[in-house]
Amino acid sequence: MQTPPPRHLSRRTLVTAAAAGLVAGVTVPSRASAASTRFHTVGRVEAAADGLVRYSWPGICFEGRFRGTGVGLVLDDSVNDYDVQIDGRTTTTLVTPGRTTAWIRGLPHAEHRVRLVKRTESPWSEGRFGGFVAAPGGTVLAPPPPRRRQIEFIGDSYTVGYGNLSTTRDCSANGGVDRNTDADLSFGALTAQRLGADYQINAFSGRGMVRNYNGSSPGTDFRTYYDRALLAVAGDVWRKPASWRPQVVVVGLGLNDFSTPLDPGEPWATQTELVTAYESAYHGFLDTLRARYGPRTLLLVSATALGSTPFAETVERIARTRNARGDDRVAHWYYDDPALDHLGCDWHPSAQDHRIISGLLADRLAALELCW
Repeated sequence: MQTPPPRHLSRRTLVTAAAAGLVAGVTVPSRASAASTRFHTVGRVEAAADGLVRYSWPGICFEGRFRGTGVGLVLDDSVNDYDVQIDGRTTTTLVTPGRTTAWIRGLPHAEHRVRLVKRTESPWSEGRFGGFVAAPGGTVLAPPPPRRRQIEFIGDSYTVGYGNLSTTRDCSANGGVDRNTDADLSFGALTAQRLGADYQINAFSGRGMVRNYNGSSPGTDFRTYYDRALLAVAGDVWRKPASWRPQVVVVGLGLNDFSTPLDPGEPWATQTELVTAYESAYHGFLDTLRARYGPRTLLLVSATALGSTPFAETVERIARTRNARGDDRVAHWYYDDPALDHLGCDWHPSAQDHRIISGLLADRLAALELCW
């Protein structure tokens, strides 16, 4: 079952060091321009006037290279949590770091890779990143090159990775949704990493194609926000760079549309009317994606088990209709597995579930003709 966007709990600034011998600390930067801007970005960002970049979609990553014994990460974010990965291993988790330069020190004097990952979902607030800085005696190197393969994931809380670290469905006693969410362990991120692809996770918990969870926030839906770089800024438009040309777009919208009964006063008097509106909007959304990404991008429309609702059969019918109209680059993916435990917060997929779903998606993609 889907839930509305994650609630923000009371916050505290905390830095945890997960690797012996590494020292993590934070200092307030004297000015943002001290940070190098040499990094590779995964996800949608928007330039800020002071040279930092702003963002609010989940799963944003920044990747860099440096030579030396330490690296600083220039951040301005009092809402989100981040993992810092050095040479492919998570060494530090920054919990709502605030306006800081967070330092990782005590590394062997050598060339290293650094990856900063936004774990949490924050549709109503933005994070800001100012780049990587080298410890004294070191230097920031040219960023790693973009990956040739690109995948975009569009969806709701399942795609976000909502509460996936929790081992209990009621996670109010073990840190809440934010402390138990890691977008880097969502099925989309895992699949992209498995395939060596850059990716975007453009997902918004509680939102549907035409109807949000339990009829909430009437007058808006996922499509209201899709074109934005910053979700909370009405009228904001993400400027797609020429370099973003995903070969695959995976769309997973519909759980929120159909997971709860219609309430009096909603625009649809019956489920049949809702299905009609959903199907029409879905086709319009696929038209938008096709116009944006061209005829060769594979659009993979997905659904999963949801009781006796028409969700899965409607999505499959949408794919068949597109194919009948001559678009053979639309495919259908239905996923389910008896091993899924849904032990994440509020009955969402657990980290183990996301690993299973990622394997199912990789198998589905392997069966399709992709233009890698």
